[in-house]
Amino acid sequence: MTDEKTTSRTQVNLVGLSKADYRGNPTTLCQGCGHNSISSQIVAACYELDITPEDIVKFSGIGCSSKSPTYFLSRSFGFNGLHGRMPSLATGALFGDHTLKGLGVSGDGDSASIGMGQFKHVLRRNLRFVYIVENNGVYGLTKGQFSATAEVGLYLKGQGSNPYMPVDIAWEALVGNATFVARSFAGDPKQVKELIKAALSHRGIAVLDIISPCVTFNNKDNAVHSYAWGREHEVALHELSYVPRYEEIMVEYDEGEMEEVTMHDGSKVILKKLEHDYDPCNRAEAMRMLEEANEKQWLLTGLIYIDPDQPSLIDIYNLSETPLNRLTEKRLRPPRESIQQVNDLMF
Repeated sequence: MTDEKTTSRTQVNLVGLSKADYRGNPTTLCQGCGHNSISSQIVAACYELDITPEDIVKFSGIGCSSKSPTYFLSRSFGFNGLHGRMPSLATGALFGDHTLKGLGVSGDGDSASIGMGQFKHVLRRNLRFVYIVENNGVYGLTKGQFSATAEVGLYLKGQGSNPYMPVDIAWEALVGNATFVARSFAGDPKQVKELIKAALSHRGIAVLDIISPCVTFNNKDNAVHSYAWGREHEVALHELSYVPRYEEIMVEYDEGEMEEVTMHDGSKVILKKLEHDYDPCNRAEAMRMLEEANEKQWLLTGLIYIDPDQPSLIDIYNLSETPLNRLTEKRLRPPRESIQQVNDLMF
């Protein structure tokens, strides 16, 4: 009787699942790590979007960030690969079964150093894939060396001062022709969740550069990847809401302009402009805005660029409706007559 009462009080979504069905194992990361907050928002986003966990496949590489898929969607398939090689794994798996939603979690070391080449190529191929970079500017798993995204002049105990200019993940994504580029801050969970929702509905590569503070090795308040600096310097391009296609779209704002971006499935990303007159569909404007933010030391967050109409890798190859990994031998193997015709032409 008690179990029935407890079950009746459990809130479920449209596919009959509770939020607990989207969680993973208990985290082993440091208390206060920004990666844990991001994992929580992935759980919330998938639950609110009514996605069945088995319809998502997870990928990661190496690093603290790449441990994150253990902490969400325990019912989903997942693959933890080699350092910097996550894009290849995701490309192969999603080419084999295009009905799955791909979600990858990487880090600034995994993507901006050893994995930069693979990162660039998965962008230009426009794989249908949510690519989250948990960016903390440090190699946390190997005890605090500078990563490629660490700001020039950053001083860390045991490492000295960083002499190199940083790699900007969002800038690299734009230059690489990504069709969805966003930046957020782990300390802004609502924005993180809405951006993940929009990314999951995008029909192409969706890059989310999320500043995720390391509370152990890069924890000085004046460091760009710290909670204190992020809260003080965050500049939101807009207020952002994601509205699924099956919900009635009713939006009212007393102040500020509003812009709607319609996704391929009819869902909408609704942006309320704040301080900036900004069009997220204008790639040149996105690059200009990022350059301005770097000059003024802003942590610019929000949906930076989106192109919902560019064909994805799956569209380019015109794959069959049935996923390749489910085609029967009869459909895969050409008939004897066809092979004979080819042989006759060759000989």
